[in-house]
Amino acid sequence: MTDTQLNAYAHLLVNYCVSLRAGERLFVNSTTLAAPLVAAIQREVLKAGGHLEYSLAVEGQSEAFREYGSVEQFAYVPTLYRKGLEEFEAYLSISAPFDLRQPPAAPDLQEARRNALQPVMKSYFERTADRRLKRSLCVFPCPALAAEADMTLEEYTAFVAQATKIDQADPQAAWLEVRQRQQAVVDHLNACSEFRYVNDRTDITFTTRGRTWINSDGQTNMPSGEVYTSPEEDSVNGTIYFDYPAIRDGQTVQGVTLWVKDGEIQRWHAESGQEVLDETFAIAGTRRFGEVAVGTNYTIDRFSKNILFDEKIGGTVHMAIGQSYAQAGGKNESSVHWDLIADMKNGGRIVADGKEIYRNGHFIQELWP
Repeated sequence: MTDTQLNAYAHLLVNYCVSLRAGERLFVNSTTLAAPLVAAIQREVLKAGGHLEYSLAVEGQSEAFREYGSVEQFAYVPTLYRKGLEEFEAYLSISAPFDLRQPPAAPDLQEARRNALQPVMKSYFERTADRRLKRSLCVFPCPALAAEADMTLEEYTAFVAQATKIDQADPQAAWLEVRQRQQAVVDHLNACSEFRYVNDRTDITFTTRGRTWINSDGQTNMPSGEVYTSPEEDSVNGTIYFDYPAIRDGQTVQGVTLWVKDGEIQRWHAESGQEVLDETFAIAGTRRFGEVAVGTNYTIDRFSKNILFDEKIGGTVHMAIGQSYAQAGGKNESSVHWDLIADMKNGGRIVADGKEIYRNGHFIQELWP
């Protein structure tokens, strides 16, 4: 990234995404690859009168844990990470991996980590729900992310700049425009209660009584561009096919079909990666949905194998198994929140309270002029 891009990105993250105020503490979690961005964030934090603490993983750390770590060590939650999520006012998670294709740790080690993190993540979801913890997830362009997206580092940096709008003269103003446009959609969705997603391989229904659709305008994810909620847990019925690849713990699953009755996922099939699905659905809380959403960011113009970007692609919908969003009124609990994406650009429709509101990847003009 150029100095201009770094400064614009840092300014957006600190002043818009987490809206840091004087005296507030910001915890940043990333790797040493993101050090240039962290340095730029430090300047913005100081200008805002806040305090920055950070944890930067070093190359080889994951491999060392996988080779030498014990169950007890995998179950240890780092002190700063715990305090940052449970006590600080703001949190930035900056993805900048050294390698995305390392094999996963042994199942007992993964389970130990999941169990140890569960109370921390419960606090995290509760605190982000009412903005006691202002958080944003983002990326720093690096070779591993670029390679995963089948781009050069230069191409990937331009892709990130476009998606986050830091290539524009006033990124914050651009995201405020997104907020305004999406609010019309959210207002309509919140006036409805029965929904149906349908295309040539999907026909699934759910209800949202007592739930709130949320306008994701860049303050919790960067980039953003989606509207989402948590469905009533027992209300989901039908079949859905996810045609975009799904990645979990570095493993790719393709062509996922789920069969659902009264909120419970009763059967599942993957064209490849079936064992990953089987392992995932053995985890508590994963056989119900925690999220339903519609992607609205039409500047994300390609699939990048990064869910932070891919779930926002304009013309798609996604549903997440596992953990619900408390701020949306969801009640399902799980150590997993896994987003799965379906294309709606070729004949896809969304019906709300019996009326079509979306076709071929776009909301009707009255909602999205």
